[in-house]
Amino acid sequence: MAKTLELKRRIRSIGKTRQITRTMEMVSTSKLKRASDRVHAARPYATRLGEVIGRLIDPELREQYPLLRQPESVRRAAVVLITSNRGLAGAFNTNLIREARTLIGRLRDAGVEVEIHIVGKKAVSFFRYKKEQLAGARTDITDKPTLADAMSVIEPLREDFEAGRLDEVYVIHAQFRSALSTPPTTMKVLPVAAGNADTDAPSRAQSYILSPSADEILNRLLPLYVRNSVYRALVETAAAEHGARRTAMKNATDNAGDILDQLNRTYNRARQAQITQEIAEIVGGAAALE
Repeated sequence: MAKTLELKRRIRSIGKTRQITRTMEMVSTSKLKRASDRVHAARPYATRLGEVIGRLIDPELREQYPLLRQPESVRRAAVVLITSNRGLAGAFNTNLIREARTLIGRLRDAGVEVEIHIVGKKAVSFFRYKKEQLAGARTDITDKPTLADAMSVIEPLREDFEAGRLDEVYVIHAQFRSALSTPPTTMKVLPVAAGNADTDAPSRAQSYILSPSADEILNRLLPLYVRNSVYRALVETAAAEHGARRTAMKNATDNAGDILDQLNRTYNRARQAQITQEIAEIVGGAAALE
């Protein structure tokens, strides 16, 4: 009797857990659609912006703009790690933190002083547990990031880079490929190295009549390019979080279903054995009275 009661309690408990995970899966599926739409809307703009900057950059202009400055030696770098504020997303945050620790370790081994800036409660909790000194910790950015959020993250670092207090700025985020593929990615946002900025850039720039001049256009576009890179990192991480949580909750729901099937079979067998035993006792008692 006690065994069947315990099985019934476990079946009820796991059934309630499965309802929760199924609901979370549905919520993440709904949020994933909107988040992925933001990602797909941001990518073409970022690509074209990089192409424009790449066509305008030439060696002379590189010397004029602090954001294009290539340091002779890297003494101090900033690492911005973007994670989520919530868990229950499988290994999503763990993979991002591992990527950040690998980069930080490589920089420190090269003798570089590293500033750690964190976006997301999960990474903040981890690095504080590890007694790491954090130069910045942001937990107020939601899963619907805005350009203002990106500006608030990168602008102080951009100012430090322009002033020469930083030599490099890295952003670690999740790359959203699909709901099932969200690998961690390291992106160096400063100094700026636009996608098409190569040795042919001067000849391409000379094929255009520019108004205003190329240097004035770059003066406006370079800060925008840096902010947009961080904005893309935020929206891709948000979409990747929902994809990872949806996958994790679907796996949890499926596993709960498998466990329920096993428990129900075990309960039915135990109940059948109990009924058989009761019938045998009744028959035995009746036979003893004859």
